[in-house]
Amino acid sequence: MHLASIALSPVRAANRAFSGAIKASARNIRWTVLISIVLIFGSFVSAAVIQMRRDRVHALDQAAMLESRRAAELAADFAATFDRYAALGGAFANAQTNAETSAALSETGGPALQNIVVLDRRGHALSEMKRAPKDLLPLARETLSRAAAGRLLLTADRGSSILLAFPHNDRLLLVQLAAKQLFPSASMGDAVLATRQGQVLLIGRNWHDLPSREALAVGSQAETRIFETASDRRLVALAHVAKWPIAAGASVQVGEVLSGWYGTLPLYFFFILGPAFAGAGLAVVFVRELERRTRPHARDRMLKARRNEEARLLIRLADAERRAAEADRSKTEFITHMSHELRTPLNAIIGFAEVIEQGLFGKAGHPKYEEYAHDIKEAGQTLHAQIDEILEFANLETGKQAMAPSAMDVSASVRHAAEEAAGRAFSRQIRIAVSLADNVRAIADAPALKRALNNLLFHALQRTRDGGLVRIQVRAAAEAVLICIQESIATLSAAGGIGRGNRQSEAAVTSNSNALRLAIASSLVRRMGGNVSVSSMAGEGDAIEIRLRRA
Repeated sequence: MHLASIALSPVRAANRAFSGAIKASARNIRWTVLISIVLIFGSFVSAAVIQMRRDRVHALDQAAMLESRRAAELAADFAATFDRYAALGGAFANAQTNAETSAALSETGGPALQNIVVLDRRGHALSEMKRAPKDLLPLARETLSRAAAGRLLLTADRGSSILLAFPHNDRLLLVQLAAKQLFPSASMGDAVLATRQGQVLLIGRNWHDLPSREALAVGSQAETRIFETASDRRLVALAHVAKWPIAAGASVQVGEVLSGWYGTLPLYFFFILGPAFAGAGLAVVFVRELERRTRPHARDRMLKARRNEEARLLIRLADAERRAAEADRSKTEFITHMSHELRTPLNAIIGFAEVIEQGLFGKAGHPKYEEYAHDIKEAGQTLHAQIDEILEFANLETGKQAMAPSAMDVSASVRHAAEEAAGRAFSRQIRIAVSLADNVRAIADAPALKRALNNLLFHALQRTRDGGLVRIQVRAAAEAVLICIQESIATLSAAGGIGRGNRQSEAAVTSNSNALRLAIASSLVRRMGGNVSVSSMAGEGDAIEIRLRRA
């Protein structure tokens, strides 16, 4: 009993381990289904591969059996044919040599019989049936020895004829046969006739390349083999020709043998993949249904949590968008309200200053009062213009000013802007040099481009000293139109805030009123699909370049 319990303990341990593995895999249904699908798929693949190999081997065996029968039939036919022509040669050697005998034997031999020559043991011709054998003689000494020892087959006339050489009554006979007449029918296209050492004597027209000697060499028994040539792969069956030292072969291309097998490959793939995909689909449906039924509460809780989180995110996003819209609207309303509130008292200040300066109600009493009133008026007008520019910039940033970019002549707009700035330039003896290209058209809004050019020219004139030079150049690039405004002497860095945020623009306004004009011009050009860039060079001033899309 003790020995029996010891013997059963490993078995029980193995059973427990197996049952534990089964329980562990059952806890994870997806892994179980995946392993089952892999095993099923592997089983089908193995079965299909085994069956494919069996069918391929069966097809080759069937072809080998058929070709062996054909080779045996060919060998029997060639043996009878060569024996008949050897008998005709013996009859010619035994008969009296004359024209009637030669004609009778030639008619009996048919078109395949080309000539019969009788030689002595030294290889000298004694008699011939049709013509002198100049193309056949002399024979090599080794060939004479082999022919004297027994039957021999040779090729002649560069393979167009076959020689049967054999001894007869202390003499040697040569029977010359036409090679084409030996393979007359279409069924002989894949046949071959070779020596037992593998040298080809006759070959059918369906052979594209000559096989090697090793491929056709045959031993003491018939053989079937598969070999490769330069153009195809063949199965050949070789059989001995009785009483002659040669072998007849019947062949077929391996591709033709396996053509039916290749046609069944889609069925094998369907046999492999069909059940595998069907099982995988059913397994997926089964797992989903099982998980849906076994874990409904956890899934519902997960969906509720996900929906609550998504709802909270959507609420926060909507609140952020609402606050951003309210902030933008509040900023616009503040700028509009403040501009209105500032312009109203400014208009009164400017008006009262003009009244005092002009003395409409009488002299002020002292010349300084008139001078102060003039300064107050100019300061008010400057502040009024800056407020208008701030309001315009705010409207541009919010997109309230409508634009309709279209194809237009840029040179005309530049010329008009230069003419409008000519008066301000003349008062300070500043020369404006304009260089325009012909027929330069770009995608832009005419009023917006005019406003941008006026602001940039005002900026350039303000930064150029009296008697200086401002250059304006218009040129066309591959896909853009460039407008360049070059100052003669710069007095401020180019970091004036083009295209910067509201904070930088407001800081630039406090430091230099021209920066706001630059910001307005940059915003106008951006809305037309272009851009503005500023570059500075030591001692030469700033170069402001407008780049617009070419029409």
